[in-house]
Amino acid sequence: MTDLRLASARLSLGDIADAIRVGRLTFFALPAVSMAYAAVFAVLGLILLTVIGLLGVSPLALPFAGGFMLLGPILLTGYFELGAQHERGAKPQLRDAFDAFATAPPGLWLVAMLCAFLFLIWITDAGVLYSFTIGGEHLGYSFAWLSERSDKLLAFVLWGSLMGSALAYLIFAVSAFSVPLIYERRMGLVQAVSTSVVTVLGNFVVCIVWGITLSSVILLSILVLPLLLITLPIMSYASFALYRKAFPLEHPISPVDDVAPE
Repeated sequence: MTDLRLASARLSLGDIADAIRVGRLTFFALPAVSMAYAAVFAVLGLILLTVIGLLGVSPLALPFAGGFMLLGPILLTGYFELGAQHERGAKPQLRDAFDAFATAPPGLWLVAMLCAFLFLIWITDAGVLYSFTIGGEHLGYSFAWLSERSDKLLAFVLWGSLMGSALAYLIFAVSAFSVPLIYERRMGLVQAVSTSVVTVLGNFVVCIVWGITLSSVILLSILVLPLLLITLPIMSYASFALYRKAFPLEHPISPVDDVAPE
């Protein structure tokens, strides 16, 4: 197997602002396809929030919204493809975002399985915590329960946030840079994951600020779904732009076997 190891460039807080700027410009260059792809997740989110509200467990909307951040690195692969085509001067279509999954390397699916596994752990733990803190009280989906600030609700949000932040940081460290590295076939699975973790730890402050910014914007947008049509594309393209800053394209891109042993 080709051992292609890339040394990441040092990131700064200014790179976050630049990445968001690039994300915004990319969105304005591709508004229709960007919003159409985001609409898929918005519709799924609307269905999920509706079911949660009908079941009377609306505070669980928070952990489900947080769980999106565990699956996000994989789901955003479509935006990475749209962004890469835009870089090449092409005019991507909606089908290109979905085709990105069909042509993805095997290593990307392994990362996807890890994200899905952690998502199931997170939702299961959130359900158990909910039963102990809030119990069988019926709470339909609305923002009323957010303003009540009952002790039970605050306990659920506090402990849930602590559990979720640990899982979110783990998957962020593993997938933040590994997903685009694997997708662009610049590294195999093992090298990409280890490089992503090293890059996140080596740029700890910048990556923490970026992770908090990204998760805060997406969480708010999921709770107010129309915002997702705009914020999801912008933040996704910004993620891709930040990856480009860490691993510029002057490095060679070489296909590798993602599942072969080193």
